[in-house]
Amino acid sequence: MVELEYLTDRDGQLKAVVVPIELWKQFFPNDEVSAEELVEAIEDYCLAKAMDEGRESELLSREEALSFLEE
Repeated sequence: MVELEYLTDRDGQLKAVVVPIELWKQFFPNDEVSAEELVEAIEDYCLAKAMDEGRESELLSREEALSFLEE
């Protein structure tokens, strides 16, 4: 699991996230990155993580899935 650090202001409000450099270099092997590339990389990473979790979860029957959605 990736360990992130959070930066806060004097009032304790979150201001930034510190991403480990190893993870950053996986996303962006080149030094320059635009805001759009950053957003896209984070979305891709999160989607991949969700898909990995989905593969490990138990499959529901049609009835179970519908019941879950109705709750």
